Amino acid sequence: MLLKWRWIPNGLTFFRILLVIPFAWTLASDQYRPALALFILAAATDGLDGFLARVCDWKTRLGAIADPLADKLLMITAFLVLSVTDVLPLWLFGLVLGRDLVIVGGGLLFHRLIGPFDIQPSLLGKLNTLVQILAVLAVMMAEAGFSMPANIHKLALGAVAFMAVVSGAHYVGLWGIRAVRGESS
Repeated sequence: MLLKWRWIPNGLTFFRILLVIPFAWTLASDQYRPALALFILAAATDGLDGFLARVCDWKTRLGAIADPLADKLLMITAFLVLSVTDVLPLWLFGLVLGRDLVIVGGGLLFHRLIGPFDIQPSLLGKLNTLVQILAVLAVMMAEAGFSMPANIHKLALGAVAFMAVVSGAHYVGLWGIRAVRGESS
């Protein structure tokens, strides 16, 4: 009976991907409150699809690939738009995107030269994601006129930059050691 609903987590993931377009448009148009609402809606669908996939055992290979891509698309879009509109510096967007490209490129290179692997997010990787989400939320809330500390942009910038460097270096070091040892997972 429940198997006919197995598509719901993937449907929520693709809905979240579609939300990126109105999110980017509202954010680029300085409509921070609607952008904030869309960002929160995307986060809620992310939580719900993960919950359903785990609790109902509706996990799929498509979901395992599409879900983190949807998350990255939303975050990269947020940093891109906030940088292009001069809310955050463009170098921060470059750092966030560069970290992800180094990890993906390294993973592809590892797969090509060493062998298959199943990369799981590390604690530092998860912390990096949390810091990025909180930074985007705080900056959007400040831009929307909510009461926030005066230096919230600098705090967000520093936290995101620090975590991008630390978590990126962690992944490079971890998988670099495995590559030197010739260990695939």
